[in-house]
Amino acid sequence: MRNFFAFLSGVLGGVGLVVSGMTNTTKIQGWLDFTGSWNPTLAFVLTGALIPMVVAWRFTKKKAVSTLGEPIPQFPNQKIEPHLIIGSTLFGVGWGLVGLCPGPAIATVAFGGGSGILFVAAMAIGMVFASPIRAFSGLSYRVNEKAHKRVL
Repeated sequence: MRNFFAFLSGVLGGVGLVVSGMTNTTKIQGWLDFTGSWNPTLAFVLTGALIPMVVAWRFTKKKAVSTLGEPIPQFPNQKIEPHLIIGSTLFGVGWGLVGLCPGPAIATVAFGGGSGILFVAAMAIGMVFASPIRAFSGLSYRVNEKAHKRVL
């Protein structure tokens, strides 16, 4: 049942990304171009995504397990640390340069988008090398042990 709902959510999310234009790199770059021809339409997409998440957070805030019986992790640590700033900056720069973020990139791969394939490959390489780079740089992050144990 869990896999079915994961698949259904992924398909619904992917269709939503395509319909909303989040897989259109020029639309994304237009959203990020505040000094040029700014395209504010993605504000509606972001707001449309935020509303159900706020509702979901309200309903699950005090629950330990989901409707399907899966553990619900607690809210992450709200402390802003160097790894968060560095990661957010790299994510934003990549999003701005390419016009894709991970979800839309995977959606473009589903219909044969070459830029999505390249982006997903680069993202996978980044994931592989993130921990060694973090260890080499001396940056570390703390895991919220209580939330981590609940997921495991």
